[in-house]
Amino acid sequence: MNKNTLIVALEALARLRPEVLAAAAAEAVREILAEAASANTTRSYASALRYWAAWYQGRYGTSITVPVPEAAVVQFIVDHVARRSKAGLKWELPPQLDALLVVTKIKQKPGPLKFSTVIHRVAVLSQAHQLKKLPNPCEQPAVRHLLARARRAAVKRGERPTKKTAITKSELEAMITTCDNSLEGLRDRALLYFAFASGGRRRSEVAAADLHDLHALPEGGYVYRLEHSKTQQAGVTASSTPDKPVLGMAAEALTAWLGASELKEGAIFRRVWKIRVGPALSPAAVGAVVQRRAAIAGLEGNFGGHSLRSGFVTEGGRQGIALPALMAMTEHRSVASVVGYFQAGGAADNPAARLLENT
Repeated sequence: MNKNTLIVALEALARLRPEVLAAAAAEAVREILAEAASANTTRSYASALRYWAAWYQGRYGTSITVPVPEAAVVQFIVDHVARRSKAGLKWELPPQLDALLVVTKIKQKPGPLKFSTVIHRVAVLSQAHQLKKLPNPCEQPAVRHLLARARRAAVKRGERPTKKTAITKSELEAMITTCDNSLEGLRDRALLYFAFASGGRRRSEVAAADLHDLHALPEGGYVYRLEHSKTQQAGVTASSTPDKPVLGMAAEALTAWLGASELKEGAIFRRVWKIRVGPALSPAAVGAVVQRRAAIAGLEGNFGGHSLRSGFVTEGGRQGIALPALMAMTEHRSVASVVGYFQAGGAADNPAARLLENT
């Protein structure tokens, strides 16, 4: 790299200072996010807007403003979506800008983005225009057509959404056996059982679980009132009740954890420092508990917090639980969404695969 090129790169790097971009995007984040939006949504939208600001600054040498030109949205798509050519896969993001985005930690690694990431970032920009009641470039026919064709091309290349490996009953039992009677072991056992048995709770819902919403039943067990779900944040009234039962082994594990931790109020699942408890676990920490226990149990797969949700639905299907009963626990509103959780690992258990064996 010669001196002039280096100077240009350093000047561009100065324009891409993360703290400046974060401040510039703050007002847009406040306008986009509703008061009840989850912390995960806030981070996700802020990250997307920050990326738009950095890319636009680097691509056009000026700060992003709305409405964004339709041509800029098209350029964003072709810059980040890989396409097949005679020379192999290619995309249009200039290498120098790509490197700067990585150096400033606005982008994780060089190269094209996952198609799902591009879709999300275009959707966030679209939401910004909608809330400001401005002409929306993301809804223009040329943009929608380009995204549709890019999706088809990605599918033809074999790209599929990455799903976490389902934790069904057998995997859960293997993970539970790794939990000893230490304070951490009691917490992890209670967390795994609670997240699974109460309907495959999302990691954010587990992190938000509060003792105020947990009620003991006279006959044993608990009812947990789910006050912080994705469905409720979307402003949609679910057809199910927010009361989720926690019974049997799951209730016993929860009782043991509450007794050992001596918790009386606040977050149910907390950080553990040897023999004392700390503040509430974050959603990321909940996912880390799942990953760590799966690793200790020697399970193979791509595990995370969502594995318990996927596994709950998958296990329910294996055991022939009626779909409405499963949806009442998970709070899914769409049958298609629930069916999407039945993963390839349970394909051989589908009774429809044995029609020729039935007489």
